[in-house]
Amino acid sequence: MQINGAALGFAVAAIAGLTLAFIGHPAVQLPPPAPAAVASSGATAFVLKSVSVDLPISTEVFPGGATAETINANCLSCHSAGMVLTQPNLTKAAWHGIVDKMIHAYKAPVDAGEMAAIVDYLATTKGSK
Repeated sequence: MQINGAALGFAVAAIAGLTLAFIGHPAVQLPPPAPAAVASSGATAFVLKSVSVDLPISTEVFPGGATAETINANCLSCHSAGMVLTQPNLTKAAWHGIVDKMIHAYKAPVDAGEMAAIVDYLATTKGSK
């Protein structure tokens, strides 16, 4: 059996045409289908949207003059003095744990050498009596 080149070309074109007719042209992209609603679990859909938050401005600093310089320089970028000073009185070990968490877990930009001064200030000002 001998295959004619023209017949082969026609067959390939016909197959390509049928394929495009069934699956569509690759350049035509339909939007993705909407997600199916979950009816049996009782979950509700939600939409995320951007919001703008205005944070309060505080000019309050930690009291204590020179002894508060380190905590004012390092902690006021994230915390207000009022927020910190209304925390419960804690032991020095508890304050050490909190400051350590701020530095290592939350990546507070505090030099390791300044951690002791911050903990000492907090233990003196807000330490357990």
